[in-house]
Amino acid sequence: MKKILLLGSGELGKEFVIAAQRLGQHVIACDSYPGAPAMQVADDFEVFSMLDGDALDAAVAKHQPDVIICEIEAIRTERLYDYEKQGIHVVPSARAVNFTMNRKAIRDLAAKDLGLKTAKYFYAKTFEELKAASEEVGFPCVVKPLMSSSGKGQSVVKSPEDLEHAFQYGMEGSRGDVKELIIEEFIDFDYEITLLTVTQQNGPTLFCAPVGHVQKGGDYRESFQPRPMNPEHVREAERMAKAVTEALTGAGIWGVEFFISEKNGVYFSELSPRPHDTGMVTLAGTQNFNEFELHCRAALGLPIPCIKLLRKGASAVILSGITPEQMEGEVPQFRGVEQTCEEDADIRLFGKPTVRMNRRMGVVVVSGDAETSNLDDLRDKAKRLASYVEVY
Repeated sequence: MKKILLLGSGELGKEFVIAAQRLGQHVIACDSYPGAPAMQVADDFEVFSMLDGDALDAAVAKHQPDVIICEIEAIRTERLYDYEKQGIHVVPSARAVNFTMNRKAIRDLAAKDLGLKTAKYFYAKTFEELKAASEEVGFPCVVKPLMSSSGKGQSVVKSPEDLEHAFQYGMEGSRGDVKELIIEEFIDFDYEITLLTVTQQNGPTLFCAPVGHVQKGGDYRESFQPRPMNPEHVREAERMAKAVTEALTGAGIWGVEFFISEKNGVYFSELSPRPHDTGMVTLAGTQNFNEFELHCRAALGLPIPCIKLLRKGASAVILSGITPEQMEGEVPQFRGVEQTCEEDADIRLFGKPTVRMNRRMGVVVVSGDAETSNLDDLRDKAKRLASYVEVY
């Protein structure tokens, strides 16, 4: 049995804890607020800001974990190198987490060091730098914080008049103490995918079937698997994903995002060194192992002989339509759950103790036969069932 310190305890962390405990592991879930989803199923928990390096050191000293797994971006990630020197296994690796928690580091690695095709991009710490970069990139363009999650602070800028709002929104959406933006050209893509990529301690790099997804405001709203693709584009995405994950080192699952243009090919976008929110579609039983089970097995060094696609699947999120003020301190409740109980469908309510407008509170997953089911029908079904559930 390994003792695992989980840094970040949201819905992805919760599913990871479930996967780890099925393999007999001991998990300490950490987050900045009590009652976080993963804490509800973990063996132990700690509440502190992971941007507080001393508090992070104290948690490590207290629990003496064998493994550290990061689920969020807002972590004093440079401390992870110290923990590795102490013999603690950081998943996938301290290098990987440090690079991928900052869009600047990962974009430069992909574009400059590895020569992967990406959107044209610049960085900006001031509004004047953003304005100058926009003249190089042109309009429309995309502005994002260097460190953020779930689309926070991200916007599409259609004209110079939108730049000031994009600058303010991007800075406000920045996580941690990194106050810098990336501005990139708007790629005229046909669709985007997440390629869930598994690196192993002793074994080949494996790939899940491509996950298609739809985002709104930079945040995931629905995903589906397998996303039909030109086989040449699949091979190119796999080549890019293998190159960047090998450069970052370590074992675990990676959510590697790509823009796909039927005319211009595959563009690397971003990656996360952990289970990806769009990969929650694998909870529908689309694969022999869902993404959380794959991450856990890779982290523990258990061999993964293969990843098999078993069924088609789709997911749709359940969002809060109310604000904290409307809740008046009450715990969120749900109505309409019984309407999701259809054949080949399931629901996950995350157990978040508080709400905010459009906060992700749950997900509906549906599946169908790998050969005969229609993927568009599955997507419609997932969205329909999710629409029945109301947070109050």
